[in-house]
Amino acid sequence: MTQLAKPYTLNASCQMKNRIALAPMTNTQSHPDGRASQAEMEWLERRAQGGFGLVITCASHVNRWGQGWPGQMGIFDDELLPGLKEVAESIKRHGSLGMVQLHHGGLRAPKELTGRIPKTVVDVAPNKAHPDGAKALTSDEIESVMEDFTGAAVRAERAGFQGIQLHAAHGYMLSQFFDRHLNRRSDQWGETFDNRVRVLVETIRRIKHRVTSEFVISVRFSPENYGSGGFYPLAESFELIDCLIEEGVDLLDASLWDVFKVPEDPDFQNTDLITAIASHVNDRKPLMVAGKIWTIEDAHAALDRGADFIALGRVAIGNPDWPQALAGQNLELRKPPFSPVWLAEQKLGEKFIQYLRRWPNFVSKE
Repeated sequence: MTQLAKPYTLNASCQMKNRIALAPMTNTQSHPDGRASQAEMEWLERRAQGGFGLVITCASHVNRWGQGWPGQMGIFDDELLPGLKEVAESIKRHGSLGMVQLHHGGLRAPKELTGRIPKTVVDVAPNKAHPDGAKALTSDEIESVMEDFTGAAVRAERAGFQGIQLHAAHGYMLSQFFDRHLNRRSDQWGETFDNRVRVLVETIRRIKHRVTSEFVISVRFSPENYGSGGFYPLAESFELIDCLIEEGVDLLDASLWDVFKVPEDPDFQNTDLITAIASHVNDRKPLMVAGKIWTIEDAHAALDRGADFIALGRVAIGNPDWPQALAGQNLELRKPPFSPVWLAEQKLGEKFIQYLRRWPNFVSKE
């Protein structure tokens, strides 16, 4: 049995049947009011059926004004529970763990979707990247955001998911706080690292207090780049990792874009980013990585460099049975461009297929 195929116990009661996860992916195919759609459920269930040990939903907004794009699945109200329960059950029936990624767009929650000017850590003047600009959150509003994340986590457990993932990567709300290029606050939410990470830490603590001990808490972060365009020394990513481990997070998810890339940090030019991150984690917590893993050889190379799990994104779109190759099955690995007919057969809805057309050479014109 290869390392990828070995089960792994995340906490007292949650065991993954293998080391392969479906990465959270935007797909724009839920209902305008945030209700999970049949297409959303079928997309996720097909990957669970294909053998993924962990299936993570798309980023799901924790309040109405945190929506980041059309067709985003929501988890901000109990009225959404029926659809969420169906999604959770569809994953669980195939022996996979189900996890909801909790998201708030913050600065990246457009007014045309939410009906209000975006809110984030500081005032932002309208610009090319953010035409709506943004208003700074008050302390009361920050309190409300933390409660929104906490309530969403409780809702996820009620729906039957085995865990949640806090989306603290790629320049969304949580990473906007600990982005020192953006966060210029002078109160308890800014200036120092401890203050900038306070919202994330306090949210983790509140969630742990209100869910069961078996419920998995994961955090996705993007080392070196928090989303504002500026890079950070790896030392700051290491500080964030130490903080998350100290807070008792069950699973660290490093979104690396390319797991084998060389770090931007000039002090780490003789290694790859995954090795630097894994070396610092040093087996203190399970580490999952994502970024341009396509073949089984790529996946094994990631584990050889210190990762405990791999998360598959683009390859899982056209290859929902990817994990079955671990069982010795002769799986023909398909690569883009994928035909719309093939993608539909792999349980992608039309809105998802249309969304993928913006990726160069990913969907064929036939």
